[in-house]
Amino acid sequence: MARVVMENVSKFFGTVQAVKDFNLTVEDKEFAILVGPSGCGKSTALRMIAGLEEPTTGTISIGDRLVNDLPPKDRDIAMVFQEYALYPHMSVYKNMAFGLKLRKFPKQEIDQRVREAAEILGIQDFLDRKPKQLSGGQRQRVAVGRAIVRKPAVFLFDEPLSNLDAKLRVQMRAELSKLHDRLQTTMIYVTHDQVEAMTMGTKIVVMKDGVIQQVGPPLEVYNYPVNLFVAGFIGSPVMNFVPCRILSQEGRLLIDAGSFQLLIPEKRIPSYHPLVHSEAIFGIRPKDIYDRAFAPEHLKENSVRSVIDVIEPLGSEIHLNVTAGQHNLVAVVDVQTTYRVHQEIEIVFDLDRMHLFEKDPPNLRIKAEG
Repeated sequence: MARVVMENVSKFFGTVQAVKDFNLTVEDKEFAILVGPSGCGKSTALRMIAGLEEPTTGTISIGDRLVNDLPPKDRDIAMVFQEYALYPHMSVYKNMAFGLKLRKFPKQEIDQRVREAAEILGIQDFLDRKPKQLSGGQRQRVAVGRAIVRKPAVFLFDEPLSNLDAKLRVQMRAELSKLHDRLQTTMIYVTHDQVEAMTMGTKIVVMKDGVIQQVGPPLEVYNYPVNLFVAGFIGSPVMNFVPCRILSQEGRLLIDAGSFQLLIPEKRIPSYHPLVHSEAIFGIRPKDIYDRAFAPEHLKENSVRSVIDVIEPLGSEIHLNVTAGQHNLVAVVDVQTTYRVHQEIEIVFDLDRMHLFEKDPPNLRIKAEG
């Protein structure tokens, strides 16, 4: 069992607390992604699992063993870093075999493991080359292969794709997902890129300022963010946020954003009724805002006139930056939309997909039925 458990883990660097009361369980064979902005403590958490940093307080277990006092080499982990860290004077084969040679594995087993890993990663034709003869993506495959040959209980990845260009990153994301499916090994992956987190992980751990904000499957975190930070960090383009008041009018509830009002769906009235006359933050994702010309008929009661500031055609969709009163919003609209910059457009909100957050920190999402 390659279960990783961190209990009440904290890490101080002098007076700075990088990780705070960190409690996380990564089950056997899970692909867990630690995601958050730079400086949130995700790499520090990973390095503590690896044994490269010592926790100030708390315990870390891998499998059935407490590993706080074990050196990295005895933790049965393999780590892939942002920098490839390949030996430039060695061939690909020797780079991948080096760790096994240090551990005095038999030559025949080393050869078997290296060739198996090379075949899995599609680099079997490059074994005689030096790193300088490889592309960035091929070098990263070698770094991953060097980890695979060890057959560890846990793979640790510290932003391994950040040095690659956009096309290679997409390709390597798919390769790592397939690798996890093939090896069926526990993987913990650190990234600041929420797209990587959403597309690769079976579990996402969202962090901010050294504290875990939310843990869950990607779609759960996307659809039910626990607070304003998670809602704004997960999803691209980011969720729109509008300060508002909740009003009651003739048995219906309204979102009053000052320059426009929106009707809250009836099925959400029981959940939101206690908020009448209260201030809140209204959240809606860009994909849930439509050009009225292409909106479903039942949504059109919640339409707002706005002015287009920026148009970003992406081929499969169009991103519009619009101003509605004093509020700036982003909408993802149909490619058939023909408006131009500075023109007025009527946008429609799908409030079945809305969110409300508390006005004050920690800005928790207000749960609603329906």
